[in-house]
Amino acid sequence: MTPHPAPHPAPSRRTVAKGALLGAAALLLGAGPGAARAADGPAGLRLPAPTGPHPVGLRTFVLTDTSRHDPWEPAAVREVKISVLYPARTVRGFPRAPQLTPDEAGLFAVLASHVHPGLPEAGVDWGAVLTHGHVDAPPLPGRRPVLVYTPGGGDSRTLGTTLAEDLASHGRIVVLVDHPGDASQVELPSGMRWTVLRGDPDPATFRTMIDTRVADLRFLLDRLGGLPLAPVMDLRRIGVYGHSAGGTAAVHALASDDRIAAGVDLEGYLDLDPELVAGLDRPLLMFRTDGFEHADRLERSWAGLPARRVLLTDANHWIFSDYAHLVPQLQAAGLVTAEVRAALVGAGDPAAATARVRHGLRSFFDRHLPVARPRRASQ
Repeated sequence: MTPHPAPHPAPSRRTVAKGALLGAAALLLGAGPGAARAADGPAGLRLPAPTGPHPVGLRTFVLTDTSRHDPWEPAAVREVKISVLYPARTVRGFPRAPQLTPDEAGLFAVLASHVHPGLPEAGVDWGAVLTHGHVDAPPLPGRRPVLVYTPGGGDSRTLGTTLAEDLASHGRIVVLVDHPGDASQVELPSGMRWTVLRGDPDPATFRTMIDTRVADLRFLLDRLGGLPLAPVMDLRRIGVYGHSAGGTAAVHALASDDRIAAGVDLEGYLDLDPELVAGLDRPLLMFRTDGFEHADRLERSWAGLPARRVLLTDANHWIFSDYAHLVPQLQAAGLVTAEVRAALVGAGDPAAATARVRHGLRSFFDRHLPVARPRRASQ
């Protein structure tokens, strides 16, 4: 199946007018009128630069799975949106992508305080945050391991940018996956989708989320060979990592799909299918924080697994996402309280936490999915 390129940053045309969409979302979520604005806010919200030797290219695609109906919109077939980050041969003349398109940013301004209570209802230009990925830059030649990322529940794929760009700058292909329906917002050719979640999901909703995400990941692996970037992908060396619900889905995919060789769980529960997880025979790395309010459940679900564990101190659940850097900047601008910061990402140094997570993932995947060294040119 031919993937549909989704140019980034230019938004696709939608069948619903932007004003009507934002008004409907505000009504749906009970947001106040100020929440529907992406107002001028703190200048220069920034994401940290990647640390590797390669600049990063970025391309975005929408894949349609005609064999499945969307569980959140049963009348529609399932669509999955991805961003592919990769080491670039050059980035000269290729613009940096914003983290969100203008329309995504406008909708996220409505959703932010509902997805993560305590985030500002107004006063932030979410569309001004730039990534370090250069749109359509030519890839560096050579086949490279592929890592697939699935985000936390309620989050969009682009909130995993900081970690993904670092992995790509060190020589890997990283695929960020949006799961329409539980992601905060996803801009698709068929229209804008926003999250069905209202707080923590109940057991039935969580089961649907994980089953749908695992099916999305399996479908993605089926389609990677048809992407324009397939010539630089080594599809015999695939890893997966995910945060929160994404960590749950990543481990379930790792345990059930032989194409995936290794995985990382960033503070995701593993008690949904304990027998499946108990039978896991592939490398697994697990991170957690000392501030996570559901640590007891997490520890029970991880008990007995032969996996390396890493504990981040003075940290909280969303430290594994780009909120690690955005929330402290919002606090410095007076838009987020110290209590909200601690509840979201912890009170510790976000740069130190990010460095530890980056190093941990690079070391793990270096061991289990190493990047091939380029051959020396013949003399």
